[in-house]
Amino acid sequence: MPMINTVEMFKKAYEGGYAIGAFNVNNMEIIQGITEAAKEVNAPLILQVSSGARKYANHTYLMKLIEAALIETNLPIAVHLDHGDTFELCKSCIDGGFTSVMIDGSHHSFEDNIALTKRVVDYAHDKNVTVEGELGRLAGVEDEIKVSSEDSSYTHPDEVQEFVARTGVDSLAIAIGTSHGAFKFTGEAHLRFDILEEIQRRMPGYPIVLHGASSVIPEYVDMINKYGGKMPGAKGVPEEMLRKAASMAVCKINIDSDLRLAMTASIRRVFAESPGEFDPRKYLAPARDEIRKLVRNKLVNVLGCAGKA
Repeated sequence: MPMINTVEMFKKAYEGGYAIGAFNVNNMEIIQGITEAAKEVNAPLILQVSSGARKYANHTYLMKLIEAALIETNLPIAVHLDHGDTFELCKSCIDGGFTSVMIDGSHHSFEDNIALTKRVVDYAHDKNVTVEGELGRLAGVEDEIKVSSEDSSYTHPDEVQEFVARTGVDSLAIAIGTSHGAFKFTGEAHLRFDILEEIQRRMPGYPIVLHGASSVIPEYVDMINKYGGKMPGAKGVPEEMLRKAASMAVCKINIDSDLRLAMTASIRRVFAESPGEFDPRKYLAPARDEIRKLVRNKLVNVLGCAGKA
């Protein structure tokens, strides 16, 4: 099956009341773990590549790994640029075979965000590539994305219709209280479902995206701390909140930090239990399996997209 864009994927998700998992990838083991889990439960996938991942692993290497995953799984998979911040970066990814890109102009003024997003949309649509935009700013840190809590802002529903109409963007990432990175909330998470409900009321059928949606699974945090790490207590987005969002207008839920935590926890455990280990296969294989188990749980019990490929 060839790589696909997100048009039909999101249409089915919206109508079916579930969300597609958008998982960030950086290397072979992460791609294998994610796609093996999806194959087990027959789920569609979005594999996301950040600017930092492209610099680390190289665009060509990542695309060839994803092509291998398509051959091995025969699943519907979209390849998406996560947090593209310039037209030139989006263009490079589109020209390089991505089927979906995000242009994040949320750090610009409303009018400049519209102009930048429309420029990307016009180029992408001519090549059958879908585009995700962003309104509102999430706090937190992820790769080059760094936004303080003081600079974060919720999405205003009254701006959404105008933004979508003037840009033609295919989906929209909104800010309702999630945040990037593993250090999210010191107390309970409070997501603004009232904002999501209002956007859904005004724009029925339009696909919404939720960034910063890792749950910061305590099992992995505890394992990292047990084996020499130092991660302060922090809470992610509770899975029941993600399930609620997936049953509404949210068709794409981004997960990155949970993958990093699972991989790091597993590798730390191997080195703690076998200090003399030096064979990469002996510590990367368990990490890959931990990612597979994590993603399988997300697809089945959180996103609701198992069996929807």
